[in-house]
Amino acid sequence: MNEPNPVAGPRRADGSAGDADYGRIGQGYASYRQPEPAIAALIEGALGRADRILNVGAGAGSYEPRNRDVTAVEPSASMRAQRPAEIAVAIDATAEKLPFPDQSFDASMATFTVHQWQDLDAGLREMRRVTRGPVVILSCDPELVEAFWLNHYAPKVLATEARRYPSLGHIGKVLGGDVEIVAVPIPLACRDGFNEAYYGRPELFMEPGARSACSAWSFVSEAESAGSIAHLLDDLESGAWDSRHGFLRSQPSFEGSLRLVVARP
Repeated sequence: MNEPNPVAGPRRADGSAGDADYGRIGQGYASYRQPEPAIAALIEGALGRADRILNVGAGAGSYEPRNRDVTAVEPSASMRAQRPAEIAVAIDATAEKLPFPDQSFDASMATFTVHQWQDLDAGLREMRRVTRGPVVILSCDPELVEAFWLNHYAPKVLATEARRYPSLGHIGKVLGGDVEIVAVPIPLACRDGFNEAYYGRPELFMEPGARSACSAWSFVSEAESAGSIAHLLDDLESGAWDSRHGFLRSQPSFEGSLRLVVARP
């Protein structure tokens, strides 16, 4: 079954090809979405010994192995501009039409991006077409997204996330081969600022930049977002949040919806 993004549209002014407008929300993305070493280690392990790697929907370059030959594809000009000078310049292209011959790469990867593709199946098939070895996808299980405590405060944000993320089983089915789905533990001081990264640091949701770096927040109105944050702030100030979730402030890691899909031919 094909699972195109239900709210995707044509490419935007800055080139963004998915449902989120990174020309508007992506300006400070790289400040909050730094690669988390523990997650990076899992990705590198899944890539195996591959030397030539393709990164699709590469964004600002998080999780690209620095010691290998990486080719990056990213349609958003705003995101391409935030890539560090020491890594490869990203090619302006989309997952659905990768400009490479068959089996050009030893492995390929895509992190926090498949939920934004206009045609998920086409993009996954393209990755499989150009890749000789493993295809590694970092995404979230839509069945688990709304179990996070933030759902109490921002239910429309997490409902949007759950709707956007494709089924992990479907991803594996399209890629084919030997498929492994691995739970990814999130460390307490996670440097990559997606929503669950703040499981034990709720005050960080008060920062507009932190919310902007999680694209699901851009799909709710300013009034809805403000109401969610006001509710959370009230509970933080009253101690209600800590009475329910305070143990998370010292919990070394959190297993939420984050998953690694590894498809080996």
